[in-house]
Amino acid sequence: MCARIAPYQAVITRGRTPITAAVLAAAPNLRIIARAGASSANVDIDAAAAHGVEVTAPPDAPAIAAAEMTIALIFAVARSIAGADQSLKCGRWEPSAFVGAGVAGKTLGIVGLGRVGREVARRALALGMRVIVNQTRATSELAEEWRVEQVGLRDLLARADFVSLHVPMRAANRNLIGAAELALMKPGAFLINTARGGLVDECALLAALESGRIAGAALDVFADEPRPDPALVCHPHVIATPHIAGSTEDARRAASLAAAEQILAVLQRKRRAEALGLRLVPTADVFPHERFHPARVERLKKRLTQEGRLVNPPIVAELGDGRYVVLDGATRVTAFKQLNIPHIIVQVVDLHRGNVKMNTWFHIVHGAPGDGLVAAISRVPGLKLTATAPDDLPHALWERSALGYLLGADGSGYLLELTDRAGGDWIDVLVELVDAYGAWGDVGRTLDTDMETLRGQHPDLAGLFVYPQFSPDIVVQVASRGRLLPAGITRFMIPGRILRLNAPLDVLAAGASLSAKADWLDRLVEEKVASRGVRYYEEPVMLLDE
Repeated sequence: MCARIAPYQAVITRGRTPITAAVLAAAPNLRIIARAGASSANVDIDAAAAHGVEVTAPPDAPAIAAAEMTIALIFAVARSIAGADQSLKCGRWEPSAFVGAGVAGKTLGIVGLGRVGREVARRALALGMRVIVNQTRATSELAEEWRVEQVGLRDLLARADFVSLHVPMRAANRNLIGAAELALMKPGAFLINTARGGLVDECALLAALESGRIAGAALDVFADEPRPDPALVCHPHVIATPHIAGSTEDARRAASLAAAEQILAVLQRKRRAEALGLRLVPTADVFPHERFHPARVERLKKRLTQEGRLVNPPIVAELGDGRYVVLDGATRVTAFKQLNIPHIIVQVVDLHRGNVKMNTWFHIVHGAPGDGLVAAISRVPGLKLTATAPDDLPHALWERSALGYLLGADGSGYLLELTDRAGGDWIDVLVELVDAYGAWGDVGRTLDTDMETLRGQHPDLAGLFVYPQFSPDIVVQVASRGRLLPAGITRFMIPGRILRLNAPLDVLAAGASLSAKADWLDRLVEEKVASRGVRYYEEPVMLLDE
C-alpha cells in the first residue's frame, strides 16, 4: 500500500486492508477513505484526520443486514433450529427434543442503540417484544422516539430474556460481558453477539453454558478470528456463524454504491481556490518548458527567503498525467525546487480555451559591435546562415520552414536554417543559437520588428532575431518529452491571472499532507476573496518581476 498509494485521491476498503498511519503518510494526494462496510476499525482515524483525509462508512445498508441477522439468530437460538436441522439430517425424528421458546411478549435487552441497535429495536417491536436498552449518553428523547425503555446495564442483564450486543470494539468495551455480567442474567436467557468478539469473555461464557447458568448463545463474531475456540463453536447450546451479519448481496451492493457516491461527492466538491484556478500541487510534479537563468534563480531564492511568501503563483497547464508544465514562472518553480519546498501553489489554465493567447518574443542583441555577431552564431553546430534581403525574410521564413532570421543593425539579413548535421533536432540548435548570442552581447525581448524604432531605443543595437510563432500545443509537446526551449522565447497572455496571493512559505514548506494544505489554501482564498484581497483580471496582464 505504501508503495502504490501515492497517486490516488480515494481509497475504497472493506475490513481486511489496514489503512495505517504509515500508509496515510505515503498518500499525499489522498482526500477520502470510503469503507464499504459498517465499521472503520481497519482505518487509523486519528492519522487520517491529521492528514486532512475524510473517512466515511455507508450508514444504513450494513446496519439493516446486521439487524436482520440478529433477529434471525434470536429465532434460531430460541427455537433450536440448528440442532433440529442437524438431527433430521442424521436420520432422526425427535420433535419432542426441540421444544423452543417464543419471542412475542419476551424482553429484548439491546446494549448499544446505534444504527444497528435501532434497526434491531424496530424489528423486535414489530414482533411484539418489549425492548429495553443500555446506551452511553442516551437521552429520554431518544428512548421516546424509538419506543424503548432506557435502563442501566445491570438492570438490563437481570430483566432481559435475550441480550443482544451492538457496541463498538474499544478498550473500554473489552470483555464488557464477563463472569460477573453473565451471573446477572436469567437462567433461561440467551446472549446474541453480532458486533465484535472481544466484547465477550469467551472463557466465562463457556463456563456459564457448561453450568447451565444461561440457556444458550448465538455468536457471529469471536475474539480470535478466523480461528475461534472450537469448544465454544461446537457447544450444543451455541449457534455459531463466521462473521456474516453484514454479508448480504443487498447490503454489499448498497454499501458499494454508497462508497462510490461518497467518493464522488468529495472529489467533485469544488474548492473555492480551484474555482479561481488555484491548486496546491507537489513541486516535483511541476516542470518548466524553457530553460532558466541561474543568476535570476539565485536572486529569487534570496528574495523568497527574506520575504517568506509566494507573491504570484506560477501559471501552469495540466498534462493529464499528474504533471503540470509551467507557462509563466519557471524561475519561481526552479527556486522552489532548489529550496526543497515540497508543495507550491499554481494557477491552472486551460490552453484549449480561446482566451489564452501566446506570442513569441523576438530577441534584441546589443552592447557590442555588430560585425562580430554573425561570426559568433556561424559557429553554432547544425545552423546555416543564408544572406537574404530583409524584405524577403518573412516570406522565406515560412516558405522554407526556417528556424528564424536575423536583421542586422547595418541593414543586412540572414535566414537561419538547419543543416543536415542538425538531424532535424531544432530544439538543440535553437538552444545553442540563443546561448551563442547571449554570450556575445546583451539580450532583450520585444514584439517589434521595426528596426528604426529599435535603433532609437538601443543605440548600440547589433541585430534582431525573429522567430516563427510557437503554438501552445508545440510548447506542451516539447515539455512532455522533457525537452526545454531557450529562456525568453515564449510569451503567454493569461486573462484572469491571480496576482498578489502572498501565500506564506512556512505553510508550503511544512510537513503536512497535500490534502491538509489544500484545505488551508481554501481558507486563505476565502479570507482574501471576502476582504477583496485577491485581484484577477479579464484582460491580459504583463508582469515585470522575476
